[in-house]
Amino acid sequence: MGDEYVQVHRILMNLAYFEDSAVRQLYPLTWLRAAFELRCGRHCLIDKVEAFLHCRPARLFLREVVTDTVLARTPLAVPDANENWCLLNARALVTGPVEPPRPGVVWRQDGDLVAAGLRPSEMEALDPRMFFDPARLEEWMAARRVEEPPGTVRLIRYPWDLVLANAAELARELRTFGVARSARVCRGVHLLGRGQIHIGRKVCLKPGVVLDAEEGPIQIDDGVVVQPNAVLEGPCYVGPGSVVRPGAVLRAGTTIGPVCKVGGEVAESIFQGYSSKQHDGFVGHSFVGSWVNLGADTVTSDLKNTYGTVRVSINGVGVETGQQFLGATIGDHAKTGIGTVLPTGGVIGVAANVFTRRIVPKFVPSFAWVTDEGMIPYRVEKAILIARIVMGRRDVELTAAECALLERTAALAREVEAPGWPA
Repeated sequence: MGDEYVQVHRILMNLAYFEDSAVRQLYPLTWLRAAFELRCGRHCLIDKVEAFLHCRPARLFLREVVTDTVLARTPLAVPDANENWCLLNARALVTGPVEPPRPGVVWRQDGDLVAAGLRPSEMEALDPRMFFDPARLEEWMAARRVEEPPGTVRLIRYPWDLVLANAAELARELRTFGVARSARVCRGVHLLGRGQIHIGRKVCLKPGVVLDAEEGPIQIDDGVVVQPNAVLEGPCYVGPGSVVRPGAVLRAGTTIGPVCKVGGEVAESIFQGYSSKQHDGFVGHSFVGSWVNLGADTVTSDLKNTYGTVRVSINGVGVETGQQFLGATIGDHAKTGIGTVLPTGGVIGVAANVFTRRIVPKFVPSFAWVTDEGMIPYRVEKAILIARIVMGRRDVELTAAECALLERTAALAREVEAPGWPA
């Protein structure tokens, strides 16, 4: 892990993650991944836990449908048979040093299980199905001592929680680095607040680039190219292998994950990674999943004309957010056409395609095809073919397990997101 974390002693324990029924509130972002793989600030949730607990998970209790693909990305530690276990919610955002709960203690937050301490014998007797049965889980927690989690641990409940936490996480994670000397910094580049700027290896900053870290730190990770006249305001992070297009504006609170191509204006948003928004258009207060392509002049609205709070459809059912500024939540493999205007608080599902000049629905289900003629289901085999082509362009293979997950997701999402389809 990076040096931006305060080093603490290694805590001797085994770590296990679990998902609960509330992971569905993070759809469409968690259809194809575990909740702990979501990004906030520079890192994903699992990376923050590893940094502060200094251990990798030894067991995973996840939805069966995602388990194979997540295991392929998440090497497990070998458990110590003599050590106790920390059972941790996969939605946990850990922002500082933490001592895990002792055996017999559970942490609860707003009724949800955050973490629990277990002895080895209790761990072996655990029934993973309990986590998706609220009644059984409540009974299990009631038999233990309940404590509030420390202030450095809280649960992510909805996609916008990640967006709202992003600026503070960037400011916390991106400590003072100073400018690296291995980058190619062309004449005409302006670095404001040099002590708050870190430039990685094999980075290229072209003439006219402005990195303004006077209000927060900026990190440009390895292999990034920032093309002429782009402006980045801190706190801001651009992940390895990404490209920032000429004239782009990345405003404060923005995270661009690895291998993205970004142009236009982006404000207080998160790009999970491997996504493209290469052209003009505004994306604000939004979360963009992986393998997404936003067509030229795609725009997100993040403020209602009434200046009122935004209502978001989760799985096609409206949820009041209490937030005045909120843009779009865009699932993996989604695509928009040229000139698409996404409504305030809009949700675009996994592998959804939006190609219309008309008003885009507030909720576009996964595997939906939206044109001027209306909304119809997108053929799953076609979606998989396109996913294979798109990923291959980045030298990434779509595995058999990922194909199977897309197929299963198409079927499951049609049931879960049924309220979002036209009657």
